[in-house]
Amino acid sequence: MRALVWNGVNDLAVETVPDPHVVNPRDVVLQVSLTTTCGSDLHFIDGYLPGMRRGDVFGHEFTGTIVEVGPDVHDRKVGDRVVVPSFIACGNCWYCDRQLYSLCDTTNPNAAAQQPLLGYPSAGIYGYTHPFGGYAGSHAQFVRVPFGDVNCFPVPEGVDDLSALFVSDAVPTGFMGADFCDISPGDTVAVFGAGAVGLMAAASAKLLGAERVIVVDRLPERLAAAREHVGAETVDYSEVDSVQELLRETTGGRGPDAVVEAVGMEGHGTGLQNVVDRAKQAVRVETDRATPLREAVLACRKGGVVALLGVYGLTDSFPTGVVLNKGLTIRAAQQHGQRYVPRLLHHLAEGELQTSFLATHRMPLEDAVEGYRIFKEKEDGCLRAVFSPS
Repeated sequence: MRALVWNGVNDLAVETVPDPHVVNPRDVVLQVSLTTTCGSDLHFIDGYLPGMRRGDVFGHEFTGTIVEVGPDVHDRKVGDRVVVPSFIACGNCWYCDRQLYSLCDTTNPNAAAQQPLLGYPSAGIYGYTHPFGGYAGSHAQFVRVPFGDVNCFPVPEGVDDLSALFVSDAVPTGFMGADFCDISPGDTVAVFGAGAVGLMAAASAKLLGAERVIVVDRLPERLAAAREHVGAETVDYSEVDSVQELLRETTGGRGPDAVVEAVGMEGHGTGLQNVVDRAKQAVRVETDRATPLREAVLACRKGGVVALLGVYGLTDSFPTGVVLNKGLTIRAAQQHGQRYVPRLLHHLAEGELQTSFLATHRMPLEDAVEGYRIFKEKEDGCLRAVFSPS
C-alpha cells in the first residue's frame, strides 16, 4: 500500500509499505477514506519530540470502512463506515472504566520508554512516535485498529466522511477543553489559538452554554473562521498592547471565567519573552515556546479554570505563583475521545455542530508532502490539509 512516512527531521515521503493485517483477535483493518494533518505531527516532524524511526507511517486522524475483522470482534463488521479516536483504548482497564481513555494501561507496548519523562505511560496512539506505542498511522491506504469494538464508532446516515473525519481528534479534543471549563450560564470563555482544535473548543463552549466566546490568534483567515463559522468574538494579539488587559476590560475588570489553551509547544508571541523562547528552543535548551500557556494563566480571572490542550514537553518560566495566588484550576489531558465521540456524532447528525469548514485543502495522498508544507507554513489560509488515500 502507499503511505506517507517519516524519514528524518523535515524529511517526508510517500512510499510503498506492507499492508496491515489482523494481529490480535480483537483487531480490525480499515480502508482509510480520509485522513488529515494535525499540528501535533509538526512537533516530531520539526524534531522537538523524539522517537520516530525511518519509514514510520504517521497520521492519527481518520475515517474509513472496515475491510477485515478479528475473530473476537462482535459489534463491528466488514463494510461498517466508522470514525476512530486517535488514542487507542482497551475498554477494560482501570482508566478505561473511568472514561480516562487516553490514559489506558493496556494499549502502549512501549510504556517503559515514556516512564523516564512522564512517570506513567499514556495509551497508544496511531503514528505518533515509538514511546507512544509505535503504531502505524493513518496516512495510508489501510490501517490496523486494535480493540475494534471499543475504538470504531459507526458514522450515522446523513453525516458525510469529511464532517466525521474531524471527530477523530480535533472535535473531541476541543470539546473536552470546553467540558473542562465547567461552563455556567453567563460565562465568558477565551480560547487561545484558532487552529482546528481551538475553533472546535470555541464551538463547543457555545454548545455548552457560554454566553461569550473570545478567540485569540494572529492569522486573519483563522480569526475570520472563528467569527463566520463559530460566531465567536476575536482578538488579533499582534495588534494589541496586552491581551490580558483587553480581556480584563471587556469582561468588566475580572477576566474570562475560563481559558482554553489550544496552541502547544510551537506557539508564537510578541516581545522579549518570545525571542528568548525561540532561541532556547532552537538550541534545544527547552522544548517549548510557551507564550500562549503563560498568557492563558495570566488572563484567566481569579478562581477560574485553564484548560490545557496544546502538546508540551519541558516548559521554562511558568508562572506557578500566579496559579497559586489566583486560585486557578488547571485541567489538562490528551483527548478521551471514546467518551465524547457518540455525543459529537449526534450533534453532527442533528446539525448542531459544523466541522467540514476545517478542511481548507483536499488532495490525494500522493501529494501529502506538499500538503504538510502548506499546513506547516499556514499558506493559502490552510487550517487542515485532508488526504484521500484511495
